Amino acid sequence: MFSYRHAFHAGNHADVLKHTVLIATLQHLLQKDAALTVLDTHAGAGLYRLDGDYASTSAESADGILRLVPPAALPALAPALQDYVDMVRAFNQGDATRVYPGSPFITQRLLRAQDKLKLFELHPTDARSLAGNIAQLEAGRQVAVLQEDGFEGIKKFIPPPARRALVLCDPSYEIKSDYLRVQALLQDALKRFATGVYAVWYPIIPRAEAHDLPRRLKTLAQKAGKPWLHATLTVKSSKLASPAAGEGARRPGLPASGMFVVNPPFTLQGVLRAALPQMAQLLAQDRNASHTLEVG
Repeated sequence: MFSYRHAFHAGNHADVLKHTVLIATLQHLLQKDAALTVLDTHAGAGLYRLDGDYASTSAESADGILRLVPPAALPALAPALQDYVDMVRAFNQGDATRVYPGSPFITQRLLRAQDKLKLFELHPTDARSLAGNIAQLEAGRQVAVLQEDGFEGIKKFIPPPARRALVLCDPSYEIKSDYLRVQALLQDALKRFATGVYAVWYPIIPRAEAHDLPRRLKTLAQKAGKPWLHATLTVKSSKLASPAAGEGARRPGLPASGMFVVNPPFTLQGVLRAALPQMAQLLAQDRNASHTLEVG
């Protein structure tokens, strides 16, 4: 249960997709003066060192964020992708990109004085790291760190007092039951607070549950009569690479991921239509790189 650590995967291609969508969604929601509550169900440690032991072990950021920052020679980035890169760079000094902000720090950087951020993290080590990292912000009562199960924990905050909320749900899915729990969370949340914005990240892997999840979420949104947006980013084939002589078959790593948003901002489709093709082009690891974007 406590094996997953996002530090191993910080700044990878899935983070590029997830955090680009998160920033674009928040930018739209924060245009209204009314207070916004953001609920992050699986917050992680909040900040990550890309040159630290965890991230450098898997070095997934090399094929993610590090492809989008200097010294990489890039074309002009789509506005949403540029906003994401600018956000990550704001946590770093000089030319090097050594620090990667997770969703808690990206969100807090964008929030206004009247907004609230509730962070849930069950992993004991990550929860301690998160609390320590957040304490440095001196954000007071604006940010709450709760060491509890985010699937259940968000229920006491929905609906929020100002009746404006964004829920980000991105469990590790290492436990197979996470897929059903995500579905149950959305079903319950739409009954409690039908006008909230719900953003779900999920891995696209050779597992039936991973392919069923977006279909199930789509059905829930349609039954509730709510608009939805579904974006995916594939960077490589999901097949095992052929081993070199004398080596065993290597695990291919995560080939693709998706973001499913219920009640998306009306601006989100347009910004992703420009950003997704660039993501697929710049983060491609083989000729199977692609993207999809559908709305309903």
